[in-house]
Order: sequence, then structure tokens, then C-alpha cells
Amino acid sequence: MGNSYRPCRIACLQPSATVILAGIGELDRVVACTKYCAEVVPEVAGGGRLVISDSWTSKSSEILDASPDLVIAAVPYQEHAVSEILKAGVRFLGLAPRNLADIYGDISAIAGIVDARARGEQLILEMQHAIEQMRQRTLAFPRKRVFCEEWGKPIIASQPWVTELIEAAGGEFLGEPGKQIAVERVAAMDPEVIIAAWCGAGDRVPLAKIVRERNWEGTAAARSSQVYCISDELLNTPAPTLIKGLLALGGAIHPEIFGHIAGLRPIAPARTEKDASIGRLG
Repeated sequence: MGNSYRPCRIACLQPSATVILAGIGELDRVVACTKYCAEVVPEVAGGGRLVISDSWTSKSSEILDASPDLVIAAVPYQEHAVSEILKAGVRFLGLAPRNLADIYGDISAIAGIVDARARGEQLILEMQHAIEQMRQRTLAFPRKRVFCEEWGKPIIASQPWVTELIEAAGGEFLGEPGKQIAVERVAAMDPEVIIAAWCGAGDRVPLAKIVRERNWEGTAAARSSQVYCISDELLNTPAPTLIKGLLALGGAIHPEIFGHIAGLRPIAPARTEKDASIGRLG
């Protein structure tokens, strides 16, 4: 039996939902999205779609101007905006995943709503297969202590789904996922790999600066130059894009296996005194 409710006009205020709709071949249903959705799925910026600045400052009137029959957003969302959307008779789907199982559930739910269950299940299987492949590939190698952060001021450790990906990539996640942590506490755990994936920063995290300002030069990660930036959307978007993030994590934890990976930027090597003197002469 087909789905009696099939939204034709979806407003996506959450990049992960846009990625999921693209992954199951239903991007044509998107009539409005945020600029962050367009950064992760560039093709969504075309086709006359309304692109709003972000989900936290957008007004309900702006969203309703696109005449959606479904709005998808992360929760908690603006309570007033949700109320106005529901009063207008538009359905609202709130996403709040914490781990990989929740992400699979979101894919299944969105695929079910648009009557694309088979494609949704295939997408989930592809993600699970890629994660298991990574797990098997790194199984024989020593596990490394990894600290991964999603924000820098204050320092906030990455989300639980990143913990699962790091473990699959041969690492041991340090700290409590999604929680604030002190600079000194990270240093005391002596991570062998440090990864920064700041929300909204793309790949522009100043690695050398944060290591210096936080006095992390003595950590095993800094001494071996295993300090990296991973593009924000690859780890902080709970969607199939995480598989690219998983590959980047593999490259950060085991560069001897994976080599250069797209979306992964290592810290610039420190200049030696000899380098500096050559620079002054040149």
C-alpha cells in the first residue's frame, strides 16, 4: 500500500535532512532550505528554491512563504516558529539524533514519509557496510587515543556518533561526547591524535594557534604532528556525509594506511631555526 501522505513541498532547515533527501533521490521536493544545507548539497541552491540564512534566526513567515507541506528541522527549534508553522496546518518533523542508530532512524523516517523506503534502506546498508569495512581495515593496528572537538570556545567534544566512527577507524575517543571539557583535562589525557571540526568553520580551524594557546605542545599528538582539521560538514552533519568523515578520521588516526584524504587538513609543520634563517635571507 502506498503512503497516503506524501509531501510535495518540503522546507529543510537541517542540512542532514537535505543530504538524506538527496541520497534517496527526492531533492526535487525541497522548496526551501538554509544556506548551510546549500553548503553541503550545492545543487539545492538552484531551481528557484528559497534559501534562508539559518534555522535559528529565520522567521516562520519566511518559511511559510515557500508554501511547504512539511518542515524538517533539528530540535530544540524555535518554539514560536514551530507553533506558527503548525497553526498554518503544515506538518513538522523534528530531528534530534545522538548516535548512528538514531541517524539510521532519521533516514528511515524521512524515506518513509516520501514513500522511498527501499532507497532509504539501501542508504542505511551502504553506510553500515562502509563503517564495517573501516573497522575490519584498522583492526590489526594499534588503537590511538583521539580527542575530537566540535567547538573551540569553550571546548566541546564531538557528538556520540563521532565517537562510534572514531572507534571504527581504530581510535579510542577521549572525553565525554557532546560535553564541555577543560584545556588541562585534554592535556592530561595526552591524546595521540587531536582533531578539530568546529561547527560552521568549514576547514578553517587555526590548528597551530589553538595548540600554542592551549599549551598542548607537549601532547603526543603535537609532538608527532597528528593534529588535524576535518571539514565541519563531514562530522557534524548526521547523514550519509559521515562516511566521508569516517575516511578523514581514518586518515588522521592511521595516515600510514590511508595517506591523503579529502576534507582532512594536517597542522603545518613547525619551522626550524634553519628554515627561519633561510627565510630571512630570501
